[in-house]
This record gives sequence, C-alpha cells and structure tokens, in this order.
Amino acid sequence: MNDLFRSNENDAIGRKRLDGPKSHGEQQKQREYRTPGRRRRGGRLFALGGFALLAAGLLLGGWGNYSLKREVTATARQEREFVPSLRVATVEANPATVSVTLPGTTAAFAAANIYARATGYIAKRNVDIGDHVKTGELLAELSVPELDDQISQNEATLEQLKSASQQAQASKDLAQVTWDRDAPLVQKGWVTPQQGDTDRLNLQGRVAAVAVAQHNVTAQENLVKRLHQDRDYALVIAPFDGVITQRNVDVGSLVQGNAASGTFMFEVLQKNVIRVWVYVPQDSAFGVAPGVDAVIRVPELPDRTFPGKVTRIADALQSGTRTLLTEIDIPNPDGALRTGIYCSVELQIPREAPSLVVPADALIFNRNGMQVAIFSNGRAEIRKVRIKRDLGTQVEVDSGIKAGDRLILNPPVTLVDGSKVQVQPQRSRT
Repeated sequence: MNDLFRSNENDAIGRKRLDGPKSHGEQQKQREYRTPGRRRRGGRLFALGGFALLAAGLLLGGWGNYSLKREVTATARQEREFVPSLRVATVEANPATVSVTLPGTTAAFAAANIYARATGYIAKRNVDIGDHVKTGELLAELSVPELDDQISQNEATLEQLKSASQQAQASKDLAQVTWDRDAPLVQKGWVTPQQGDTDRLNLQGRVAAVAVAQHNVTAQENLVKRLHQDRDYALVIAPFDGVITQRNVDVGSLVQGNAASGTFMFEVLQKNVIRVWVYVPQDSAFGVAPGVDAVIRVPELPDRTFPGKVTRIADALQSGTRTLLTEIDIPNPDGALRTGIYCSVELQIPREAPSLVVPADALIFNRNGMQVAIFSNGRAEIRKVRIKRDLGTQVEVDSGIKAGDRLILNPPVTLVDGSKVQVQPQRSRT
C-alpha cells in the first residue's frame, strides 16, 4: 500500500509538472509552434471585415448618390411644372384732360402809380389808404400860384399877338386896295411902272406879315393851352374804379411835376377783377391755351373756390426755369380775394397725346430698360415701355401697351418671356 500510495503521489507530481508553468525554453518552443496559425486566422478576419466595410460604403455611397439624383430630378421637374400665382392689374387710359395743381400769386387786374405832373403844394387831399374811388373822382388838389401867373401872362401876350395880327390884316387890306386901283392905271400909262411895282411888292409884304402874325397867335394859343393842361394836372383824379393802396403825400406837401423825378403820390389798384399769375412747367405747358378751365383755392378761405379761365399766356417759356407764364382772370365782386396773396391753381389741361396709367409695382428695370409683364393666355409677355410722367405710385406710359392689357404686379426676378403664370384670386373683403 505504501508503494501504491507513492505511485499515486508520483503521478500527481507529474501532472502538476505537466499542468504547471513550463520552463522558459519550453514556453518559447510552444509559442513558436502556435503563432503562425493564429496570424492566418486574424488576417482572414481582418480582410473579411475590410471587405464588408468597403461594400457597405459603396452601397451607402451609391444609395446617397441615387437619392440626391432623384431629389434633383424631382426639384427640376417641380420647377418646370410649377406655375406661380401672381396678382394682375388692368391698364387704364388717362382721361382727355390732366389736372395739374400749381402755386400762384394774385395781382390786381389794373394798377396805377399816380405821379405829380404839376409843381406845387397839396392844398386838399380827399382820400387815404383803403378808400374806394370811382373813375374821375378827385384825389388831391394842388396849389400852383406860379403856374397861374404864367397862364395870366401868356394869355395877355396872346391878346397882343391877336391885335398885331388884326393890324397886319388891316395893312394888308389897304395894300390890296391900293394895288387893285393902280394896276389898271399902270397898264394904261397913267401911273408909272415904278409906282406899280412898289404897290405890288407892298401888298406881298403885307400878306407875309399877316401870315407871320397868324402863326404867332397860333403858337401863343398852343402855349396857353399847354399851361392850362398843366393847371389841370393840379387836380389829381382817379383813372379807374379801385382802392387806394399807397398814399405818400399830405396837405402842405411840396410835389415836383418833373417828368423824370416827379413825386409819387398814390397807388390805385382795380380789385373787381383779380389776375392770377402761375408758372406752368414744360411737361404741361403745351396744352395750356386761353379758355382752359381753372379753379383757385386760398388756404385762408378753405370753404370757397374761385372758378376762372386762362385769359392769356406768355407763349414763350422762360429759359431759366422752363416754365410758361400764364394769367387767369377771376371775378372778385365782393372783394374776397386780395392782391399779392399765395394761392393754389388747379388747371384742367387737355392732353396733347394719349397715355396710359400703369402701377409702379408692375415695372421691371434691368439691362433691357424699362419693361412690364403682360398676362396673356396663361403666359407672361415681356414688353418694353416708355415712361412719360412719374406720379409716384403710378406712372404714365405712352408706348408698348394698350388699354385693357393685364399687367403682372410685383413680377419675380425669374420671370421671363413665355413663362407660365396664373392669376391669383382676389381675396374677398369682409
């Protein structure tokens, strides 16, 4: 039994040696024996994994490219088949007349500055500023004593010249009688020829003296007449019905009747008719003519309008402003309008050429110029237009379109000629 026990113990020790750690040489041999097989299996697995990853990447890449191509194709098809819904507006023709409102200035229909024509002192003044006067009414009277003395002196001289003319006429009559008596006697030889020549020449001298005397009388009469006219100028009268707007003299004031430096006495304005001045710009001036209707409005009189008509035009534009001076006569029987005030003038000017009204948001401006898009049979037609006048939210166009065309409002930048479009339904207002 001891031997049996030992043999078992030896076996156990042998197994421990077999199962226990090997020596360094044995472990090295065992690793050299087992390593090549493991390397072959790892390389195969790695190759299989790389191939699987490559196949998966190719599959994913192909699927992504296919999906992107489908999306691009679908987008292109959608863009080709997409029909935008846009708003449209109908082109309207302008009326036969255009209403233009311009600033204006009122003025008197007639204005006169009254100057002194006689030199003297103001003896009487009958009017003052703001007084209404009638034609021929006495405004002021001058005291002109020097002129009165001149008139008296020249009237006396005129009487002298008339007497001298009568004396010359008597002498001429005597010479005529003498010649009438001596002429037959000279022919018969009863009077000498010398005496006949003396009588004949004496008659001719008397005739010339009578003519001189008559001319002197005429010249003196004209002088006296002029002096009386100057004396009449001492009475200053109103030239027409109006109102006194300036008074520069008073009783006792000395006035000069010199034509170049005469004294400015009064200013009279005619106010029963008011003249309005307005300057019409060039774009509207060609339709302005006498007879065009006008309406005058004054900011300080908001409840009243003053109708009138164009009465005269300058017929030539001012080179500095390119405007046409236009005058409008306004009846002013109650004196509501005053001269020199600001007003607005509304003119109904006939159009020289027809034009069409286009909304400003229908315009297309690019390298091809100013254009609009017309909706026609479900497609857009691009047409070039010419703007005549800019009205802000609207413009006047005189070419490229016609009344009744349907314009596309706010056209997109991608809109081209022939693009399919549809009309956006109008929203009902509730």
